[in-house]
Amino acid sequence: MNTTTTESTPLFWRDARLPHVELRKVMDGRKVCYAPHSHTQWSIGAITAGKSTFQYRDTLHQIRAGDLVLMNPEWVHTCNPVSDQPWAYLMLYVDTGWLTDLRFQAGLLPQRQWRDIPVATVSDPVWHERYCHMADCLLDPQRDLLDKQTEVVEFLSDLMHELARQPVVAEPKAPQALETLARYLDDHSAEEVSLDTLCELSGYSAGHLIRAFRQYTGLTPHAYLVNRRIQLGRRELQNGIPIAEAALNAGFADQPHFQRAFKRLMAATPNQYRRSSPDQQVKTTGGKQ
Repeated sequence: MNTTTTESTPLFWRDARLPHVELRKVMDGRKVCYAPHSHTQWSIGAITAGKSTFQYRDTLHQIRAGDLVLMNPEWVHTCNPVSDQPWAYLMLYVDTGWLTDLRFQAGLLPQRQWRDIPVATVSDPVWHERYCHMADCLLDPQRDLLDKQTEVVEFLSDLMHELARQPVVAEPKAPQALETLARYLDDHSAEEVSLDTLCELSGYSAGHLIRAFRQYTGLTPHAYLVNRRIQLGRRELQNGIPIAEAALNAGFADQPHFQRAFKRLMAATPNQYRRSSPDQQVKTTGGKQ
């Protein structure tokens, strides 16, 4: 894949033959600002230069070059620059189901069911170096598919064993009504949803519903819905769907609304994200198997 880009433009690496991982590279993150958001994937980033802030749920971390940051699926977070100071990072998004299976087969989970990882940051030069080595392999169009698969599996397997030594932190159980609302928004993310409907489903008053839902997810119901729509639109773009069509399929009224929300939550435009399509990746690697 051609990795030529300006320093302020994010690079997204994807390969249809490795559908469970996606890599983002930012060389100058001074203008890269995120609104609070979450991912359906498990994510791990490496700060490669400078420093930034990492808001992870209710905790603010100061991170710098050499640190790794870890994000559980659905955990709200932001990672933003400090006073316009330069910083750079890599971010790997890993399919939650695939990683769950990897942990289960390694004997780190009692069953094939995701368990949150209670670690937010890792400050260890060995793990940082291994992460960057893996990322360099993925970004190199001359490396074979088997080589890339091996790097990803070895790094993540070893890291999961390391993190399994940390004590398990029990997450408070959310009320069933809030879990039901979250699943409802997941299933109807591309549709118009009213607060009246959510109140009827939960039995909560409007004010109580918004407060309780924010406490449970870290987002208001509307922010949660927009976040889900962006994830849906992101998958559409990965599959090569035109931006205007992806916007409508994801539940946005039009392309401008989609573009504004995408930039706010992804710190990249849909077009920047779409440039790294699976088809481009296979063509530029010569389709090596």
